[in-house]
Amino acid sequence: MADHWWWRPGWRVGRRGYAWHLTFRDAPDVHRLAGVYRQGLAGVKELDPVPDASLHLTMQQVGFVDEVAEEQVKLMVEAATRRLAVLPAFEIELARPVITREAVRWDPVPAGPVVAVRLAIRQAMAEVWPMAPGREAGFVPHISIAYSNAPVPYSAVAAALAAIDAPPARARVEKADLIVIHRDQRMYEWTEHSAV
Repeated sequence: MADHWWWRPGWRVGRRGYAWHLTFRDAPDVHRLAGVYRQGLAGVKELDPVPDASLHLTMQQVGFVDEVAEEQVKLMVEAATRRLAVLPAFEIELARPVITREAVRWDPVPAGPVVAVRLAIRQAMAEVWPMAPGREAGFVPHISIAYSNAPVPYSAVAAALAAIDAPPARARVEKADLIVIHRDQRMYEWTEHSAV
């Protein structure tokens, strides 16, 4: 694994960005499972565990706060409200995490409803801008439980995961959040702008 906390283009300490996420601050079953995995991975010092308040499923980046006009944000939220109102709430399940290059993460099941929410958000954004940022294809819904902060052998992380035994968690998804996010302290932290 490699260090997750390198600075992506445009990001720096103090800069904030708009993004659409599914958040899990009110998901006790997800917190239960996250706690088990945080404890099980505690011996791997190259991993930064994600606290309950920062558990999220990244849906769609919007842009930096200093580059997006408040009127554009207002119109985007109005469009998202119309489009998401027709989608039903749904449940996802989180079971065994997988290891990627920069994170240990859950891939929620089923993925289809999450993809539908993201598509509605991208369509709402297209009502305000000619094109939504990022690619529409290739989206893989995921919730990270830990990010790597330095190079670490895959085998060390896999061994720690293999020793963890916990029943899956379920979460009901009833809204998407437009947030104002930063990563100044090697953690994703945010304030909520709008819940749709």
